[in-house]
Amino acid sequence: MSGIQARLLLTRPDFSLDLDLELPGRGVTALFGPSGCGKTSCLRALAGLERTQGSVRVNGELWQDDATGHWLPTHRRQLGYVFQEASLFAHLNVQRNMEYGLRRLPAARRRVSLDQAVELLGLGALLPRMPHTLSGGERQRVAIARALAASPRVLLMDEPLAALDAARKAEVMPYLERLQRSLDIPMLYVSHSCDEVARLASRLVLMQAGRVMAQGPTAELMARLDLPMAHGDAAAALVQGRVAAYDAQDQLLTVTTAGGRIQLASANPRAAGERLHLRVLARDVSLARTRAPDSSILNLLPVRITRLTNDAPGQVLVALDMAGTQLLSRITQRSCRMLALGVGDEVFAQIKGVALVD
Repeated sequence: MSGIQARLLLTRPDFSLDLDLELPGRGVTALFGPSGCGKTSCLRALAGLERTQGSVRVNGELWQDDATGHWLPTHRRQLGYVFQEASLFAHLNVQRNMEYGLRRLPAARRRVSLDQAVELLGLGALLPRMPHTLSGGERQRVAIARALAASPRVLLMDEPLAALDAARKAEVMPYLERLQRSLDIPMLYVSHSCDEVARLASRLVLMQAGRVMAQGPTAELMARLDLPMAHGDAAAALVQGRVAAYDAQDQLLTVTTAGGRIQLASANPRAAGERLHLRVLARDVSLARTRAPDSSILNLLPVRITRLTNDAPGQVLVALDMAGTQLLSRITQRSCRMLALGVGDEVFAQIKGVALVD
């Protein structure tokens, strides 16, 4: 049986964990929720660093089963663990740091070569350098490559970008996206960042107080008005599409989606056919009854209103269906009243090209 099946039970005086997870055997699953909800405890339990009751099976291999007394210690679980801090060995250069994880791994179990890890994380030029000469983003890329070089059956990442500033996060993110596309292993990714989740995770587990609030496709859960991700200033929908064209003169990217073509400003040329996930913030989507003929807004997409709910004071959150793709729009109560919006209405979603995040 492929994938990750885990039943985790943990009781402390001030906290309890009660999780029942069924996760896919490849791709990125994000664990998302407020601080203290149990995300890191979940990773530690899967790794065997936190003793819980229950069972854990990873891609057909049984790691824990309390019903039969089976327990595989951490050093025998074929996993990679990436922490917030890179924690490289200061006395070893980059290459020797990466080779360290191979010492206990028999050649027959090596599925990710050192060369492949170096290529995926872009580390060729860094191999002879010492950790103290690396930037924070470079150190974290080395830590991820070191974890991969151990040919894990699952890669656990506990907020790997949390210790980095915005520039270093932007440096590392494309490499994480490359891992998502290239590796045939499951990755569990803990993050507080909606942007990281939207860009990396195909599946999402929303947690609250040690429990699972919901789990499912990221795009579906982000747009559900009954869940916390759809509220607050970071509320957004995830739109999937493929690159149709890039206009170098205007630095404008055209993306084909199920609901029509979307254009966005981008300084990064993309190849035609490349898949993109566009995070569309609810605050950047306005609504109109008719298509404006002389607007500077590039994207005017036909949508249908599926739900309206009061959000922040004086604001309404509107759920929209765009040919099967979910969008969110946050507008004022006055605008909602002036337009006389209601469930089932056919309107236009207006999205500025400079507001989109690819």
